[in-house]
Amino acid sequence: MTTHITAAASGQFMLGGDRPVNRLGFGAMRLPAGTFAGPARDPQTGIAVLRQAIEAGVDHIDTAGFYARDEVSANELIHKALAPYPAELLIATKVGPLRGPDGMLTGQAGPEQLRELVTGDLRALGLDRLELVYLRVGGMSEPGGESVADRFAALAELRDEGLIRHLGVSNVDLTQLDEARDIAPVVAVQNQYHVHRPDDPAVLARCEEHGIAYVPFFPLGGGFDPIEHERLARVAERHEATTPQVALAWLLASSPNMLAIPGTGSPAHLTENLAAAGLRLDASDLAELTA
Repeated sequence: MTTHITAAASGQFMLGGDRPVNRLGFGAMRLPAGTFAGPARDPQTGIAVLRQAIEAGVDHIDTAGFYARDEVSANELIHKALAPYPAELLIATKVGPLRGPDGMLTGQAGPEQLRELVTGDLRALGLDRLELVYLRVGGMSEPGGESVADRFAALAELRDEGLIRHLGVSNVDLTQLDEARDIAPVVAVQNQYHVHRPDDPAVLARCEEHGIAYVPFFPLGGGFDPIEHERLARVAERHEATTPQVALAWLLASSPNMLAIPGTGSPAHLTENLAAAGLRLDASDLAELTA
């Protein structure tokens, strides 16, 4: 399929009722390294990818302070590449996980530690206010089993102080989402979800009911759960597309509240991902992919 397509072809979602964003954005996790344990990537390549994304209409970048390897930090790359930021650009970040001296994730921040994480993101990004901050809960385990109330309330206080505009939650089940919503408005949920793992129906339904964005992490499997499959390949062949493009198009077709944020450290992969904004799957395609 043609690659001369911008992120605007994906349509828009009104985040928090007041901020339009294109439904296909960019995830910054793979800018510092291909994996958390992998070698650091060339920061100049990351800067080039970010600028290419903006030129292609991306107006939603998802990042985190813990997206870093050695001396390469996603937040610092974003600042170097894009500041002063375009007025239409929304930068979303996540706080909660803590990193050890080796750069690997070691545990979760308590309520009293979240202010330092938020102010650290503000400094690294060169911002006075973060537009969207998620409370990222747990590690790579399934969501649920713990309260988010104290930690989310700490972020709500920072929102009241003007350091944060909107709040979200990540890696949560329905009980945790509702717990957070009882404390402050939630405008976005970031959970694991992709074409082979469409198993979060209750949270997605709650998001659709209340106008909350649903932002899947690992939309292409994240390297842990490969999306290659015969059904994807057949649909891709019909559309002269790639299987990642079909997987992204499936996400956008699955709900009007869905925002896709595929990440990459490769200019070529960025072009491929953005082309999915113009791919339209028909009813037969969707039926085959969900069979």
